[in-house]
Amino acid sequence: MLASPIVGEFMGTAMLVLFGTGVVANVCLSESKGNSSGWGVIATGWALAVLIGVFTALLFGSPDANINPAVTLAFAIATGDVSKLVPYVLAQFAGAFVGALLMYLTYLVQWSKTADPGLKLACFATGPAVRYPLANLLTEAIATMTLVLGVAAIFSKTVSATGPAAGLGPFLVAGVVWGIGLSLGGPTGFAVNPARDLASRIAHTILPLGAKKGPSDWGYAWIPVVGPCLGAAVAALLLRAIG
Repeated sequence: MLASPIVGEFMGTAMLVLFGTGVVANVCLSESKGNSSGWGVIATGWALAVLIGVFTALLFGSPDANINPAVTLAFAIATGDVSKLVPYVLAQFAGAFVGALLMYLTYLVQWSKTADPGLKLACFATGPAVRYPLANLLTEAIATMTLVLGVAAIFSKTVSATGPAAGLGPFLVAGVVWGIGLSLGGPTGFAVNPARDLASRIAHTILPLGAKKGPSDWGYAWIPVVGPCLGAAVAALLLRAIG
């Protein structure tokens, strides 16, 4: 059968990145119908991307539907079970790259119509509003910590002895992501997902994007990887402390 936890993580992350980077492309690229529609659209689009990503991961066989290496890391630390860490993370990175590629193909005509290379990069990867590495790292760590704690709270037996009603959990998780985007996303664009950022940045590096492409800002690339992992680890330790 095609369905398995690894396939679920791959497919769910691919859908997450396709929809998430897709909304950024819709807002940022010239001659796109959503051009200049604003941050609220981007935050909402990413929340819905998480929703469809989680449901897709479940459909294709992942009962965890992490679709985020930081979330996988957090629950590995919190539970002490690291057996899923490497296979899930590899599947998530591969899925994120495929999702970015599909977004690129969706907006194939718009790349050559967009003159600003920074806007092209923004479709694939996050960047800081003000470049200050320590502050940017802290922002990503805090945002990811809130994501992990929010997800843990939604499915906690302390909050609800039987858990959320069937099918409700992904909507609640999407709401957490929406809140993070609206409240905490301003400084760095809220990557909160190493695969979402790094795999998409690799796609930006290798894909043709018209005459004015620009660099992939690899000097910043470690922050949306390390920051989310740090935040996830802190959240995991907090969960162990109350468990």
